Amino acid sequence: MGEEIVKISDLSASYDGEVALEGVNISFYADDFVGIIGPNGGGKSTLIKAILGLVPYAGTVNISQDVVAGGVGYMPQQNLFDKEFPLSVEELVLSGLQRRKGLFGRYSKSDKLRVKAILEELSVDNLAKKCVGELSGGQLQRALLGRAIISEPKLLILDEPANFVDNRFENELYTLLTELNKRMAIIMVSHDVGTITTVVKNVVCVNRTVHRHPTAELTPELLANYHCPIQVLSHGPVPHTVLAHHHDDCHCGHDHC
Repeated sequence: MGEEIVKISDLSASYDGEVALEGVNISFYADDFVGIIGPNGGGKSTLIKAILGLVPYAGTVNISQDVVAGGVGYMPQQNLFDKEFPLSVEELVLSGLQRRKGLFGRYSKSDKLRVKAILEELSVDNLAKKCVGELSGGQLQRALLGRAIISEPKLLILDEPANFVDNRFENELYTLLTELNKRMAIIMVSHDVGTITTVVKNVVCVNRTVHRHPTAELTPELLANYHCPIQVLSHGPVPHTVLAHHHDDCHCGHDHC
């Protein structure tokens, strides 16, 4: 493992009296590419928002000075982005520097050259002047990713980045992230367990509590940490679905459960 860049200790978070996370103790490292998985409502987004300081919580989240200095790149779920806002792709990516520039800061020539380089890296340089409201799902995700990485953060956090995109872009996205992981740590939330485990280095299971696993391999022991039935889709010559057995949750009366 590389240098510890985020250390979370005894973290708990609640919404309207309902516990979202409790007793969370976990660290993230400089060379991490971590997939955050878990059931809907299990606390995945709450965990990353606690790291970002976007939700109230009890406990501590310590972030290294290197990460603080460079800022954390954050790509929220696409459905949270207002596509009606009158921005070009170029302007959207450039806005990723606003934290450093301040609300009324001026962008330099080098900033604009940096935008050009990012758009080329993400293969959307031909869309620089296009309004974000005219973009496809995959094109918008590339632009949002550009905004998240333009400041060259040491940590990139993505919340369901493959939503609203087709399979071709999804594969291209994961290839891009693998390259980006050579220069920044990545924490990625996803509901697509079967796919992301072929891409990430480690898996973190979140279902109110949090469990980090040393590999991305799915095992019955890993799935048992969900404490709920979880479905895993598997690719193969015959289309099939694998379901983990959960003794406590089965009420069918059969001995095989």
